[in-house]
Amino acid sequence: MGPLISCDDLPVTSSPQPPPTPTEPTGHTGHEHASRGDAADSAHGHSHGHGHGHSHGHGPAAPVSKHLRKVIAAVLIPFAAAVFVGMALLWPGGAPAHERTGVGFDRQTQQGKVVALANVDCKSVNASQVPPTGDTSTPEGREAQAAQTGECKKATVEVTTGPDQGRAFFEIVQPGAPRQLEKGQEVVVAYAPDAPRDLQYSVIDLNRKFPLALLAGIFAVAVVVVGRMRGLFALIALGVSFGVLTLFILPAILQGSNPLLVAIIGASAIMLIALYMCHGLTARTSVAVLGTLVSLLLIGLLGSQFISQAFLSGNTDDNTGLIHGLYPNIDMSGLLLAGVIIGSLGVLDDVTVTQTSAVWELHQADPAMGPRALYRAAIRIGRDHIASVVNTLVLAYAGAALPLLLLFSIANSSMGTVANSELVAEEIVRTLVGSIGLVASVPVTTALAALVVSADRPEPGAGASGSPAAGPAAPARGGRGRRRRKR
Repeated sequence: MGPLISCDDLPVTSSPQPPPTPTEPTGHTGHEHASRGDAADSAHGHSHGHGHGHSHGHGPAAPVSKHLRKVIAAVLIPFAAAVFVGMALLWPGGAPAHERTGVGFDRQTQQGKVVALANVDCKSVNASQVPPTGDTSTPEGREAQAAQTGECKKATVEVTTGPDQGRAFFEIVQPGAPRQLEKGQEVVVAYAPDAPRDLQYSVIDLNRKFPLALLAGIFAVAVVVVGRMRGLFALIALGVSFGVLTLFILPAILQGSNPLLVAIIGASAIMLIALYMCHGLTARTSVAVLGTLVSLLLIGLLGSQFISQAFLSGNTDDNTGLIHGLYPNIDMSGLLLAGVIIGSLGVLDDVTVTQTSAVWELHQADPAMGPRALYRAAIRIGRDHIASVVNTLVLAYAGAALPLLLLFSIANSSMGTVANSELVAEEIVRTLVGSIGLVASVPVTTALAALVVSADRPEPGAGASGSPAAGPAAPARGGRGRRRRKR
């Protein structure tokens, strides 16, 4: 979701400041230091209000020279061409067909609805059996005995989709079951064509489509209301990202293509489309693209190395086991690495766009700053960003794995034992490799942006910001030349 977040990271327009007094000294020394400090501090909020009376309209970035645009295009156009040629060569044309196993997510499903609900004695419907030994010391035995003596619910479920639409079947719900049914509730039912007729259908989940669709609608409205056109383009970019993921990356991996190669090409396509759609075809966006690309390559190299050294198979739960059983030719460790790359892309977009914007704004605040000064000022902003985002990554992964961590806590396992298990080791490698790439993206992107904006050659007859001058060029002193010319 990085492109969506980063679409709102560009600077906002600052309010004009009062003009400088005639007694203000014209020397460069004090102004240059103060302007740099003000720019560095204010770039945290992406707006500038300087004590020297600058008035900058921080909307779109000032256009760079034709020479610099040619240099950037010479780098990015071949890269973009290679990405889309790679997509064309690896395009899968859909997921390969297979015979359904009826296990897990590989079951045939239809929609259903609970049309009646009645209370029945659990023993009368043989809802559960006490172990033959009569042993009730185990949790399973106690639950079985309680179910035999408790009151169950007998739900009549009607199939509402598919060839058997209108067909009804019964579902017994035990009193301690985590999923309870209610009359009128919509459910998801599994269909097993090889089972006896009375057992062909069973309830496997509840239908959550309406609340999920409602939440997605609220999210889209909030993004458009607050972000306006930029928010709308962010939603379009999000749709394109899911399109690349579902139409190219997933089917190509299922067809047997190298997961790492597919992930790099797919992530690059998402990055190009999302960033340029959100931020426009500008030099600023191009620098962010280059910084993101370098960081993705670093994540790919580190991930490949440490997944191999840690002997991570990528096959750690029922879902990955099912994938390996259906498609044994898929490289599961490569699939794990592909997930690391794609998962890191969103956060990388956010960081690289923010850092590039910071360098551009600092340069506009004080055009006299050289590449080293720009880098030092912008890297201070980047350090704050790193501190918050890395913490966010670690907490996000910890939150996703919270049930697993609770199980280890219940078992009184040591931290070393927990970290050594493959299931947790995968998350550790995923988190740390992604965080290293994230940290590296800050100096890399900042250095690239500082070099590019400092190497800009203004067009003949253009002012310091790159826009045409209305007359003889006044000395560029942090944006005050035009104001002095009016006096």
